[in-house]
Amino acid sequence: MLNYDFKWSILWTDPYGGWILEGVATTIKLGVLCCIFSMLLGIVIGTLRITQFKPLRIFAEAYTEFFRDIPLLVQLFFWYFAVPSLLPENMRTWVYQEIPDFEFWIVVVGLSLYSSSRVAEQIRAGINSISPDQFNAALSTGFSHYQAYRYIIIPLAIRLVIPPLTTEILTIFKNTALAMTVGVLETTFMSQQVEAYTFHGLEATTAACLIYMIITLIVVGAMGRIEKRLAVPGLIIRKGANS
Repeated sequence: MLNYDFKWSILWTDPYGGWILEGVATTIKLGVLCCIFSMLLGIVIGTLRITQFKPLRIFAEAYTEFFRDIPLLVQLFFWYFAVPSLLPENMRTWVYQEIPDFEFWIVVVGLSLYSSSRVAEQIRAGINSISPDQFNAALSTGFSHYQAYRYIIIPLAIRLVIPPLTTEILTIFKNTALAMTVGVLETTFMSQQVEAYTFHGLEATTAACLIYMIITLIVVGAMGRIEKRLAVPGLIIRKGANS
């Protein structure tokens, strides 16, 4: 016989229900901000990966390899513990005391830099998959190199890599769980907090699992609609996107 006293009501009992809702709000805020910054940085770095200007290309390659090859957890610890210790004492004190939600923004920085390096590789692959004729055609109509990339190449590359970008966005939201290691009160942290106060870890962690699943299903649904709307006629798109 299972010797466990199930008590699912703790998930909506005060204050535990409020803790979980607070964690969900933090997870969503953290995930959205990191997605925005990761996409913007990733597009820039990915474009620089194929530029003809060698110094910029070397910088983009170094950026990608550095942030992609180091585990995210190690990077979070580096930004949280190591970087502030390199600052002058008065500046370090100001950072800890005057920046609201310091831990939160550390995770935004660390997770955005890590994810942007992965997005950059996807953007680079998308650009490389476009025929050079597209670029030459843009130049022949009077576009500059900058205009050709801005109005033709990059928008087309983003459309082509929406499926892998969807996976990356899902990974960003799931990686927000590591924020608990530096004290951010997100969903995983709050579920463990509920477990610590109630000794009902099964209910708390099950709730966390369902929350992450719901968030990822919403992301998949939204990205599927975007992929369908932005699909380029004549190019291969995900099965079922036209149904």
